[in-house]
Amino acid sequence: MIRTMLRIRARPGAEPDVEAAWRTVAGQLGAVPGNLGRDLLRDAHDTRAFVVVTEWVDESAWREHERGPVAAALVAALRPLTEPSGADDVLVMRDTPGAGSTIFVDVELTVPADRLPEFERGYPEVTARMGRVPGYLREDLLREPGSDLFHIFAEWRGEAEFFHWIRNPAHAQEEAGPIAPFLLDIRRRLFHRVDHPDSGRVDQPDSRREPSRGKETDVHTTTDVLIVGAGPTGLTTAVELARRGVDCRLVEKRATPPGQADKAIGVHCRTMEIWERQGIVREAMDAGIWLTGNMVFVNGHETHRMSWELPELPYAHLGLPQYETERLLTERLATLGVRPQRGAELVAFTQDDDGVTATLATQTGEETVRARYLVGCDGAHSRVRELLGLTFSGGLGRFPQLFMLGDVDVDWDMPAGHLLRFMHETDGRMDGMLVCVPLRGESRYRIATLAPPRFFAQTGGQDAPPGFSEELAEPTLDDVQAAVDRLAPPGTRVSNLRWSSVFRISHGIVDRYGDRRVFVAGDAAHLHPPAGGQGMNTGIQDAWNLAWKLALAVRGVAAPGLLDSYETERRPEGEEIVGRAVRMAFTDELDREDLKRQFLQEMSMLLSYADSPLVGESLAAPDALRSGPAPGDRAPDVGGLRRRGVGHPLRLYDLIGGTRHTLLLYADASADAATLAGVRTLCADVRRQTAGQVDVYLLLHPDAPAPAPLDPPVVQDAGGEFRAAYGVAGSALYLIRPDGHVGFRSQPVDADALGKNLQLVFRGAR
Repeated sequence: MIRTMLRIRARPGAEPDVEAAWRTVAGQLGAVPGNLGRDLLRDAHDTRAFVVVTEWVDESAWREHERGPVAAALVAALRPLTEPSGADDVLVMRDTPGAGSTIFVDVELTVPADRLPEFERGYPEVTARMGRVPGYLREDLLREPGSDLFHIFAEWRGEAEFFHWIRNPAHAQEEAGPIAPFLLDIRRRLFHRVDHPDSGRVDQPDSRREPSRGKETDVHTTTDVLIVGAGPTGLTTAVELARRGVDCRLVEKRATPPGQADKAIGVHCRTMEIWERQGIVREAMDAGIWLTGNMVFVNGHETHRMSWELPELPYAHLGLPQYETERLLTERLATLGVRPQRGAELVAFTQDDDGVTATLATQTGEETVRARYLVGCDGAHSRVRELLGLTFSGGLGRFPQLFMLGDVDVDWDMPAGHLLRFMHETDGRMDGMLVCVPLRGESRYRIATLAPPRFFAQTGGQDAPPGFSEELAEPTLDDVQAAVDRLAPPGTRVSNLRWSSVFRISHGIVDRYGDRRVFVAGDAAHLHPPAGGQGMNTGIQDAWNLAWKLALAVRGVAAPGLLDSYETERRPEGEEIVGRAVRMAFTDELDREDLKRQFLQEMSMLLSYADSPLVGESLAAPDALRSGPAPGDRAPDVGGLRRRGVGHPLRLYDLIGGTRHTLLLYADASADAATLAGVRTLCADVRRQTAGQVDVYLLLHPDAPAPAPLDPPVVQDAGGEFRAAYGVAGSALYLIRPDGHVGFRSQPVDADALGKNLQLVFRGAR
């Protein structure tokens, strides 16, 4: 990716005209092929100075634009409004190393208007302190017009010196201390200087600055977290890290994104909740189709039917092809400044006490990457898993049958939106299966069934390749029709075959989910039969669990052992899901006695980390909080909350939907007065113990008097929904983790026990 930054200075009084001219041309820029972004920033210290920022998919797209009409139109519009610019006013960078020796770091942060004076007082002191840091050269403070978003755009002599500084947690107090409260939720991007096509030379650091030292390492690029594999698991990991301002790099060996519906198509309810937090749930609903229920037929007779539209679910079961899932996550990731590097394959890696050194084979040659952590999300044939020496517990299981998939139009009289399973049994043994999953489009379905015998014959009687097979011929429409004739209702016809494939089901789970600084997630860690669409959704849950812990580790505030909890919490869940999926693969239903509970379990709505060492409680009475979510359980959403100054009721997820832990303190009229009096002190202690990584709210029953202090913020449980769902009375607290699970609870408020629980998560929480 290429970024350009053009510094311009408006003529006196022409500042509004510059902004107007930019708005006119910016729309045209967005339509130029290869353009990824465009912004106009203002210098925070010079009201007449602006910086025009553009980003491009690659160098050729940028150069083509430079010669094109839109670039000419921008120059023509700005020339009469600005002072003449020189060659030094143009900066060209890329997000991978170039020939230049300097790097540029763009830190985006939010400064609320009411705290701007505080920021403006502290910032000059920070720049003065930074001037004494080895390798630091200079910086600009830029602001997005009409917003609270600022950019600290800093130039450093090289990567080694920058990362040596940033990885020392003490720097936040030593150099950035005066503005440290504004640096808790940031986005950081790193760029390398490159040639400008009109300069005829490689830009070097200003000759008046210190001479550049020789390279201290042969590492080509450096990042906090290297993620291998840009499927749903890898993309989710990257989104969650980027949302927290963690520098990450995502590489994918496939040169182009998938364009076929060849993988998962079912999105579970819990995944939809995650997507709501990530900001893509609306786009997913717009692109998908609701799966409203299922029906099972055995030997032509309906054995049961169930509606999946349960009123207690926040979302129903969505049908969405995996390539659409990857598109939505990729687009969301791009808004956070990260894009997958395609055509880059992991070759090898080594790790030491401080990080991981990985070798990549890219389209332009071999590249070395130094990262603090590596996450392998590279699928069923994971290179990361292989290099770590992980093995499948009990061996990798493979079904003896070959299966085929096809996307077709089906002409029949069946309820819309239902997943349909047709099975044939002889003497109580299943010998035929047809699964039909609705897709977006009229009468369109994904068909899965046993492959015709000729496909197995093509393998010479040996094992067929696991996964989706490219070695075998594609099934035809006649193959699909033959399976339908045998198993579907009489007269069913299929047409318009868009895509088909043959595949083999493998299943298993690795013995370990990681080793020191390297982790595996998704299909790299566990393989499932496709029953229930478990693979993709479980991988997303892996990433959801791991990313927030990695972010704390990168920031240096994670307690020892926090990253070990990833395996402790996720491997038992993966083991249970693999076993359940294998058992369900060739049965008409696993548990007919409680279909609703089974469905909720499939949707991950009953997922709990109750056995995790990270979770706990302190209860004064055995029946306290009995009706609320237990430690490790998913924290349910509730409505009816009221906050002063907000004209509409809030949801609990409006409070806990950020990227940090959330502490919910509750009190009603019977709460101890001393507890309410100590809320402010408790709030300050928690923030101090956790380096500001916990948001705190005081939830009050309508009959409880509101305390005078506004810290923590007060929210009224106006409808009593929180009280009912969480079983609270008197005084109580719930600590909700960033993944939406209960980390700790107590009734009444137990500050000492809470502090001990925080020690399990945060370094320095004492």
